[in-house]
Amino acid sequence: METDDQPEDGQRAPSSDRAHRRRRSYGTGSLEVRRDKKGVETWYGLWYAHGRRIKRRVGPKRDAGTRRGLTRAQAEAELRRMTAETRVVARPTGERLSVAEVSSRYVAHAERRGRKLSTRLHIESETRVHLVPFFGDRALDSIDSGEVLDLIGRLEGKGLKPNSIRNIVGTLSALFNFGRAPQRGWATRNPCEGVELPATPERNEVRFLTLDEVYAAIANARPGPFQVIDRTLYLAAATTGLRKGELVALRWLDVDLEAGRIRVRRNFVCGEFGTPKSRRSSRSVPMTQGLQSKLRRLRRISRFSRDQDLVFGHPETGEPLAKANVTRRFRASLKAARLDDSHRFHDLRHTFGTRAAGTGVPMRTLQEWMGHRDLTTTQIYADYSPNAAESEMVARAFGR
Repeated sequence: METDDQPEDGQRAPSSDRAHRRRRSYGTGSLEVRRDKKGVETWYGLWYAHGRRIKRRVGPKRDAGTRRGLTRAQAEAELRRMTAETRVVARPTGERLSVAEVSSRYVAHAERRGRKLSTRLHIESETRVHLVPFFGDRALDSIDSGEVLDLIGRLEGKGLKPNSIRNIVGTLSALFNFGRAPQRGWATRNPCEGVELPATPERNEVRFLTLDEVYAAIANARPGPFQVIDRTLYLAAATTGLRKGELVALRWLDVDLEAGRIRVRRNFVCGEFGTPKSRRSSRSVPMTQGLQSKLRRLRRISRFSRDQDLVFGHPETGEPLAKANVTRRFRASLKAARLDDSHRFHDLRHTFGTRAAGTGVPMRTLQEWMGHRDLTTTQIYADYSPNAAESEMVARAFGR
């Protein structure tokens, strides 16, 4: 296989470099100089392993009088390392399946195991968009760690963010782990293990709305059949921290107006109802009196007020709201209120997190309310949490 490291134009190095190539013993591969896409003279190695032709970029060629790049001796050493790495990859005894074939079987396996539709669609999408175009119909067991690095380089060249690249490589790693199970034997090892992944950037600052901005957006909800629903929906998102899919899936039987709590039991993702995002996402969240009042009014005037009906269903059909339309109407409300309309609907959830932390709600309690799997996720709101003891210490240090 020829990887993307090789020159696009196929230009070989000048004749002097070709003349410099040496005959090598069988099985050790060959080394040559070509110009890469940027016109830089680069060492390329060519060898055969397990019946397939491998061509790989070794590294830039050192120019005379400089210390940058690889000398021939250094390139030879690197080529020996690369050929040795591919030789130790033994062919498994099972079928020789391509990445696409393994992915298809993995998705079917995930469905049998009860994995969420969003997870299965995620695997299918990353295989179709990124993995198959790069590896083609290559057998899974023929891929080595060097080619995983080549994949990372291709994805970086496309401008994908580090988190996206890590997710794609994570999907490929999952396919290898699935394929190397003894009962399958489609791979003998996982070449993704130990591969250096792009560093993830530090988490960006949390975006949220002030309370005045929330009420301004509610007041400027677009007139029409969705206005009453949208006003209640925005208030619920900002004062309970429920995710959009959890709000869209909410039924009247999940709303306990007497106890003043909402019980999160379902989610709506990829056009179907399912369980919440994680085990911790099944939870009970307190309601404000203002939200209780709004929900009572909404149920009173709604055509769909039975226990099994959706709280925020379509006003004419009772069906789930289109989540993309919810975001569009929310941004239209922000624009009508002369606010920053680049806010996401999800920022209402951040509004809940920052305000709850700001009033002193313990992080563990906030984790339960927001349905975070890990406390580290909840810690993004820790900076907004007051600490009276720290304030007193600073006051003592600088007080007169």
